[in-house]
Amino acid sequence: MNFTPFLISWNITKRCNLKCNHCYLDAVELEQGTGEMPTNGAKKIIDEIASVNPQAMLILTGGEPLRRNDCMELTQHASDKGLMVVMGTNGTLLNDSVVKEMLQCGVKGVGISLDSIKSSYHDKFRGLSGAWEKTTAGMGILKKHGLDFQVQVTVTKDNYSEIPDIINLAYEKGARAANIFFLVCTGRGQEMTDITPQQYEETLTYLVKAEKDYEGRIMVRARCAPHFLRIAHKINPESHLLKGSTSGCIAGTGYFRITPEGDVTPCPYIPTKIGNLSNTSLSHIWTTSPVFHSLRNPKYEGRCKECDYNEVCGGCRARAFAATSNIMGEDPWCEYEPKAKSKNPEVRSLSPQALSGGQKSEEIYWTPEAKERLSKVPVFLRGMVRKGLERYAKEKQLKEITPEIMAELRKRTGR
Repeated sequence: MNFTPFLISWNITKRCNLKCNHCYLDAVELEQGTGEMPTNGAKKIIDEIASVNPQAMLILTGGEPLRRNDCMELTQHASDKGLMVVMGTNGTLLNDSVVKEMLQCGVKGVGISLDSIKSSYHDKFRGLSGAWEKTTAGMGILKKHGLDFQVQVTVTKDNYSEIPDIINLAYEKGARAANIFFLVCTGRGQEMTDITPQQYEETLTYLVKAEKDYEGRIMVRARCAPHFLRIAHKINPESHLLKGSTSGCIAGTGYFRITPEGDVTPCPYIPTKIGNLSNTSLSHIWTTSPVFHSLRNPKYEGRCKECDYNEVCGGCRARAFAATSNIMGEDPWCEYEPKAKSKNPEVRSLSPQALSGGQKSEEIYWTPEAKERLSKVPVFLRGMVRKGLERYAKEKQLKEITPEIMAELRKRTGR
């Protein structure tokens, strides 16, 4: 199988005006970023990303990316190369002039962090009094200027019961999506207590239902939670979620992270450095890394090895690594007791091959009219829509996607 990165997260700086309790980067307020790539070096990295996949989505984050003086210059360079640029921010530094400049430099979307409907909890969690007010005001500015944004929520034992209210607030503020992230204890987050496996299952079960309840209004998704697909199947084996989902963890298969210093890791929560872009090409790292190869050809251990869902879930590799120091270890958050695959044949319908219509992966042709229509889909929904349409086409044994096919699927799913 040909693996191409379609999503890259780049911590362009450790500088940050907040001091979040859970920060995996241990970001701090500094006048200058410690060890971060200089502007010219950063532009070379962007050039390499574009050479590997000129249509990739590049997430510029931090720390707080807006604390880096050349943030907009790097954004413009990436946009000029054809990359789809998204910015991850805490939202406190957004104002009219900043958002206008983001639009001018080609930012296609913004991920903005919000962890409670209560300013007291959010401010304490983010380490700055008044942060909640500034962040929610930033959402209003993004909406006013028509820049798509999604709300990013970090689930903890103190706010997991608030998730329904946070999603509703995100919808009211005009967010295109609410992404619910589940804490992996790294960086400053090593000292925090996770929600329990029972609370994890409870929250994922709610999110499966919430995705349906908010259908057509806001996209609701669990992140760093590959078990989501198993629960969706349990609730409704015919759920459209199963047709539109990306199976399991994408670290090392379609995704990687770059640190401020230029190190490449499989994801932000797996700190294993597998190469540095100041002295090794991205293409070489992507194609030759033993760590990436192990993630692409997983040999799980523990319960994940025997699990009947391991082809579509496989557990969170970051959480397994944090708990066992073994990237192929079992995910300690999963409560599911595996069944022998021969005794659970219905799960075969969830295999990657079945989800793609039982065919080998092959390119589907998009007509120019269909591409134009897809380009009008909000950036945060575009990947899901593309995958869903291509799977639908394969099920129907179609060789191309047209506007008529797009309308047909939309009518069937009600989306």
